[in-house]
Amino acid sequence: MRNQARALLRTHEGKLLIVVLLLGAFLSVATGSFFTLQNLVDLLTSYSFSGMLAAGLLVVLISGGIDISFTATASIAQYVAMSVANAYSVGWITVIAICAAIGIVCGMLNAVLIGVLRLSSIIVTIATLNVFFGLLMFITHGNEIFSLPDWFGSGANWVVYTDSDQTPYAINLEMIGLVGAFLVTGLLLTRTNIGRQIYALGSNVDAAKRVGIKVFRLNLLVYGYLGFIAGMAALVQAQNAQSVSPNALVGRELDVLAAVVLGGASLTGGVGTVFGTILGVMLLAFLQNGLLLLGVPSYWSQCFTGAVILIAVSLLAVERQRHRAAARRVMA
Repeated sequence: MRNQARALLRTHEGKLLIVVLLLGAFLSVATGSFFTLQNLVDLLTSYSFSGMLAAGLLVVLISGGIDISFTATASIAQYVAMSVANAYSVGWITVIAICAAIGIVCGMLNAVLIGVLRLSSIIVTIATLNVFFGLLMFITHGNEIFSLPDWFGSGANWVVYTDSDQTPYAINLEMIGLVGAFLVTGLLLTRTNIGRQIYALGSNVDAAKRVGIKVFRLNLLVYGYLGFIAGMAALVQAQNAQSVSPNALVGRELDVLAAVVLGGASLTGGVGTVFGTILGVMLLAFLQNGLLLLGVPSYWSQCFTGAVILIAVSLLAVERQRHRAAARRVMA
């Protein structure tokens, strides 16, 4: 047990865990409203959208690619699903199927464009982000949907605790979506042959081809998976916001990317874990929420957040350079 703890502390995830715990302890002392059950439940609910997308993006980054278009995909999925729900009085199964189908199609379209045109994934997905978002704004004229079906608005809530002030605390759809996304992603990456192929593809694409991995087919699955997660996250966000706006989600992709990179995922592929991504999301959530509770102006909040990301990524780069240097010394 002690050896396992020491081994964990030598990893990036172990060091990040210490940072998250220290930040949480500092905020608990600095502001009495941080370490409360209500605030922790609110954090879990409000960051469910970003957390789910981080789980999906992790898979793409490990494969050696990158996808920036997932917020536009989510915007299209939730707008179409809620429009159909209002017009035809359909139920949960139909809106889930619509969001899943739109997400998978948009994700696979990115994989096809990257594979056929042989372009950089970041260039392709920046282009599709703008195409998807532009088409959505053109078709909807930027109109928001404020009236959602009653069955969707009430969502899924199971009250598990009521405090002395009779305030109920419930397990909601957002929490289920967040846990489900990380659980499925973890199983995919660590318990399946596909997960091993994704790591192999991100580590060395030429070697992956030589051992028989079908790169195009695997990219379809990877980008389609992120699209599927984006579709499910879109439903969670719509349920949380109780409305749908075509331009509410685009612009949040960099926060999601930052959380995944903070968690230790490499932009060059082959490296990344679900545990690290969870810690990356927690670090950003604690930091942004803590600055808000401390009364720091929003522009300083963005500045602090950017500085922490820069410092963390720089330390990660230095750490990897040391590991590579150590590996070269062993090989010599």
